[in-house]
Amino acid sequence: VCGLGVRAIPAPSQGKSRNRDDRWIQVQPGIAIDVQGNLIVIPKPFNYHIDTELAGSDPMTVYLVTSYRDPDELQRDRSGETVQETYRLEETTSLPQPLEVELCRILIQPGSVAISHPDDVFFPGYNQLDLRYRIQAQTRPQALMRLAQVNRDDPDCARHFFNLSYLLQAVEALYPQMKGADEVGQVSLADGGTALMQYDLLYLTGRQKLELGGSELDALREYVQNGGVLLVDTVPEATELIETVRSLAQQLGHQLQPLTNLRNHPLRTRPFLFAALPLVNQHPIQLSIGGGIILIVGEIASVWGPDEGLTLPRIVIRTAQELGINLLYYAWRRRQLTGLQHEDLAGQW
Repeated sequence: VCGLGVRAIPAPSQGKSRNRDDRWIQVQPGIAIDVQGNLIVIPKPFNYHIDTELAGSDPMTVYLVTSYRDPDELQRDRSGETVQETYRLEETTSLPQPLEVELCRILIQPGSVAISHPDDVFFPGYNQLDLRYRIQAQTRPQALMRLAQVNRDDPDCARHFFNLSYLLQAVEALYPQMKGADEVGQVSLADGGTALMQYDLLYLTGRQKLELGGSELDALREYVQNGGVLLVDTVPEATELIETVRSLAQQLGHQLQPLTNLRNHPLRTRPFLFAALPLVNQHPIQLSIGGGIILIVGEIASVWGPDEGLTLPRIVIRTAQELGINLLYYAWRRRQLTGLQHEDLAGQW
């Protein structure tokens, strides 16, 4: 995105009376490029009314997106006049699709909505314009990394959710060829293989043993056979979880091997080179891998972000994040190389 600023404006004097409220915004002229290289040009200011109404009592995020419109796709009104359209502006309550370019988002609050500019642009509040997630025009990263937390019946399964976000934020700064997705997903293995395949890496933690039903095991098998990676990250005391993960790998046809025995494995060498693995609480983590299953004993995710007391040294966080990027890179590359050996009519890989 270059230009295409968004500002709150009073309701225009022209237009329907029912829309004369405080839900109006104006998109400034500018240029955007979608992931297919299509140029989206908005040549003059464009007024837009946010129509989304909340049905429940919970706030909801509304995304304002633009997308390319093929000039050859012409619309005709009843008079026969031809209208040529090269872009489309619309709002959505789901995350932008790959061919959509986000211009802003607004966290809509139930009740009367008056859209305004934020008091602090880094911390917008309810009903305030949030432009933090726009992507500036630049060379496109080689890969967009999508990561999801696996939710299950374990009170500790979400203990590092926010640290997963810190890892995704660090990706582009530390390794610009890749970019982390804006948000961490959440899935259950019961969601099925199609839902799991939206993500390059699934992160699972906790202390209780992993118990999978038949459909969950089938979904996970489909996921790893198609190149997906399941990362299980836990503490040394979680012996039941560790043993069930080792057993799971065997069920999927693989034996977990310590990374210490795999000197030239890409987890150790790409994109960052590791000899010794990072320390967590003064102890080196233990990493084992087999097929699409990675087991880390030591909770590497606990140092992907700041600790509660803000005492973690920067070098500890950065070293752990570099290994995290190796994990993401491995997951993406494994999925890519696997996908290249399957039918791919869309040219995804």
